[in-house]
Amino acid sequence: MSGSSRPEPLAEVEVVHSTTTRPNPSLASFSIAGLVGAEVEGRAATDKGTMRSSSAVICCALGLVPWASCHEPQRRLHAAHQGASLQSPHNGAPSLRDELLHLHKELVSIPSISGDENAVGSFLVEYLTERGYNAERQFVEARDGTPNGKERFNVLAWKGEGTASPKVVVTSHVDVVPPHIPYGIQSGKVSGDTMIKGRGSVDAKGSVASMIVALNQLHGTNSVSAGDVMLLFVVGEEVSGDGMRAFGDSLARRAKHPAQFNAVIFGEPTENKLACGHKGGLFCDVVATGVPGHSGYPWLGKSANELMARAMVKILDADLGSSELFGDTTFNIGRFQGGVAGNVIPETAVVKFAARVAIGPESSGHLIVKEKVERILDEVDEEVFELTCTHGFGSVESNCDVDGFEKITVNYGTDIPNLAGNHTRYLYGPGNILVAHGARENLTVADLEEAVEGYQKLIVHALQQ
Repeated sequence: MSGSSRPEPLAEVEVVHSTTTRPNPSLASFSIAGLVGAEVEGRAATDKGTMRSSSAVICCALGLVPWASCHEPQRRLHAAHQGASLQSPHNGAPSLRDELLHLHKELVSIPSISGDENAVGSFLVEYLTERGYNAERQFVEARDGTPNGKERFNVLAWKGEGTASPKVVVTSHVDVVPPHIPYGIQSGKVSGDTMIKGRGSVDAKGSVASMIVALNQLHGTNSVSAGDVMLLFVVGEEVSGDGMRAFGDSLARRAKHPAQFNAVIFGEPTENKLACGHKGGLFCDVVATGVPGHSGYPWLGKSANELMARAMVKILDADLGSSELFGDTTFNIGRFQGGVAGNVIPETAVVKFAARVAIGPESSGHLIVKEKVERILDEVDEEVFELTCTHGFGSVESNCDVDGFEKITVNYGTDIPNLAGNHTRYLYGPGNILVAHGARENLTVADLEEAVEGYQKLIVHALQQ
């Protein structure tokens, strides 16, 4: 679809008008064709009690920040209420930095482990509505970790009255891995080098905050037209991608008039470099079933642990596929469990593994790796192994042909393969994946500010294509 044509409306929703605009009463509620079967409802969040302030103090002296400044006693990470002031130094409108850091702080301070994303989603609906967006909830099924009575939902938001018909979708995820780590900011005057920590500060609430501020600025300078860009913040990326798949499925159901957009910008930690793609993934369980017995007579039994160990060593040593862009396919044994006691031949062994797939195609590269794993298991023992895989995809390519960006490829997975379509795909965001998911998850103020500029460049570039 050309950049000058208007795409079809995306969603059938009840629109909640921004508190900063005066809607025509006749337009206060209307339906928009699309997203058949998806439960999407717009409503401003009202429970500010879900916004939780951070409390724990984690400082460089405890080794939670790997920079040389950790050795300077005056530069420590404090809990938010003790840290550097984020207030504007004057009584006028807050600066871009103020807006960005306040939003990032609020997002990181709200726990949102996968399955329990309700509070952060409600905050975003209210925040965006107050700033002139039509902000909608798109409901997603509950999963493990969802508290009773709490709803899970994606957040869709766009400016202007009428249907959501974006040319560009800007998206990231609001769920995080456990455990929750409170927000903290380095003490002293805030500068570009000031460090911020907390669960999700990098993956991926840094992207969420930077995207929102970037688009706010573009609207404020009339650099984009109302309705041309839609924000999409999804749940469940860290576990199964069910939030993005729910969004994609809702589009696919529109058989007669499928919604289309020119480009999607995905937010993940890429060190503010533009990613040319990422490895695929294969996520499986292997169960070995042996014959139990007394450890003094191992020849009378069949050790499930021994068979599993032999199989895993062979897989680790095997060539599972490689490519020039992504290197080798890697194999991680995330969990190995088996046996009941040291003096009992183990009857059962279980391995959970994740392979990072370096080969394509995107739709089936992981199946090639799966076949190689199955072949090795059969070579070790044709009878004892059972392989069950939950999901997978081959290597994923994204567009990195944009002036002004360094390029990178990454080894982790994203929501890109969970959204089918012919749109151009961009992958970009602040922070380093090497600290994400760990106790030292952190980035700098400069990382966030650079990301705002980067997202603005990508949005404008995508609209011009």
